[in-house]
Amino acid sequence: MAIVVEAIYENGVLKPAQPLPLAEHEKVQITIHTAVSRVRAAAGLLGWKGDAETLRRVAMDPQFGIEECP
Repeated sequence: MAIVVEAIYENGVLKPAQPLPLAEHEKVQITIHTAVSRVRAAAGLLGWKGDAETLRRVAMDPQFGIEECP
């Protein structure tokens, strides 16, 4: 049986975000994959080929602000 759960590592202990359907003292195997931030997961999706300064200028331009979006 495979179960995928989120957990927090705190003070040397993994704490699951929800209760687990396991019997007391049941042995399990654990594979840990650290969460990837949304920024890292989205990196490269736009295929930006320009420089950082141009990207900053476009991103900060009031013309593209949220109030301008429909």
